[in-house]
Amino acid sequence: MRTNGILLPIFSLSSPYGIGTLGKEAFDFIDFLKEAGCSYWQILPVGPTGFGDSPYQSPSAFAGNPYFIDLRILCREGWLQEQALQSIDFGKDPHKVDYEKLYLNRFEVLRVGADRFLENAQENTLSDFENFCEENSFWLDSYALFSALHDRYHCAFYDWPKEYRTREKEALKRAEAELSSDIAFYKILQYWFFSQWQTLHDYAKKAGVGFIGDMPIYVAPDSADVWAHPEIFLLDENGRPSSVAGCPPDAFSADGQLWGNPLYDWSALKETDYAWWCERLKFAGKLYDVVRIDHFRAFDAYFSIPTGEKTAKNGVWKQGPGEEFFQSVHQKIGKLHIIAEDLGQITDSVRALLKSVGYPGMAVLEFAFDPNGDSRYLPHNIEKNSVVYTGTHDNDTIEGYLKNAPKSERRFCIDYLRLSANEGYNWGMMRAAMATAADTCILQMQDFMGLSEGARINTPGTSEGNWQWRMEGSCINSWLAGIIRQNTALYRRLGNQKA
Repeated sequence: MRTNGILLPIFSLSSPYGIGTLGKEAFDFIDFLKEAGCSYWQILPVGPTGFGDSPYQSPSAFAGNPYFIDLRILCREGWLQEQALQSIDFGKDPHKVDYEKLYLNRFEVLRVGADRFLENAQENTLSDFENFCEENSFWLDSYALFSALHDRYHCAFYDWPKEYRTREKEALKRAEAELSSDIAFYKILQYWFFSQWQTLHDYAKKAGVGFIGDMPIYVAPDSADVWAHPEIFLLDENGRPSSVAGCPPDAFSADGQLWGNPLYDWSALKETDYAWWCERLKFAGKLYDVVRIDHFRAFDAYFSIPTGEKTAKNGVWKQGPGEEFFQSVHQKIGKLHIIAEDLGQITDSVRALLKSVGYPGMAVLEFAFDPNGDSRYLPHNIEKNSVVYTGTHDNDTIEGYLKNAPKSERRFCIDYLRLSANEGYNWGMMRAAMATAADTCILQMQDFMGLSEGARINTPGTSEGNWQWRMEGSCINSWLAGIIRQNTALYRRLGNQKA
């Protein structure tokens, strides 16, 4: 079945409170996707963001981002007063997220709401909250305590006093008693997030729209996961990574990429039959309809860089868990709907692993147009069991790409795809993606709007100006949906949507 979808981060939705949320605009976008004949909404990771605001560096592999909690829904439920929100500065620019303003002001608002919740919630609501806490205790208890301790010490957990850093039982009991109100606050935030998410997800299912969620393969070094499960990571005696993740030097980066995430102790994980990973994938399988696993190649071989290195030059490749990992996961929780992010320099062993598990890989047109090569991402080489993109969140928009690409690459792209200014380069490139043999085609919302590099989501290797772009609500309209639907139908990608 051929399908189409749109990539749009939740934070990029419009809203009156500084960032896209799980509120009205998200429901409106699902209506837009249905009208456009799209089967999927692909989003970025929905976890809380830490330093740098990247959704790929979250303090939890399970928690939801409190910024995405819709404040208007909390007002309707009686936990907040809409009038009191009008004077709060959540950011002045409707086209960019101001994370500093959100960090300074949104949590104060949410604390007011949480206090009202504890004071005024009806018995059935409190019972629902308690059931949520019990069902999610395997991650929620440690995350809430981790967050409360973080607020107390204002530093990474490996710099906490030793009794908390090493999770001494008596110290944790003492902290749970002393920080009970803060712990309750963080649990309420998660209850609100997942309640709103479930309502949105149910609405999407009725509309025939599935969510493609994004799972970073690694977790942040300062995360509840590393703190609560140090035995499954490669750490030193203080809880810091003994080696870190990244990518080797290549044609794009002479120094490689130094990500800094802790690496997994795959031997220790194997002894538990990969229990933590099974919980993570099972949880993601309930949250999303399809899970995109970022940096899939690390399951075959991962790049290990000694801690303290300034670049990735001295890293080495090490063997990952391979096919055995997926066999174990499939036996325990069943086979999930997964997209494998297999971009970059892919070896024969990675291709063999992908073939053995049967997951579709990815093809990105913006990586295809080396005028001297025959890239596997050129439309004539794209396989059926794959997901095609013109670009991902790490790429420029189509207009930005063609504006900034080397002249020879730009010329090859235009000639190969027969692009014309009359049609619009963005529309020509998107049509080319839809016309490929790939089962699924995912296109960026910015490209339907014809935006240039100012609407780019992320530029790898940079630390400023990322994860900020937001669109105006007026861009979601029937005129644009109609044009998308015409192309979706033309290239036989209506999927479950009615013709």
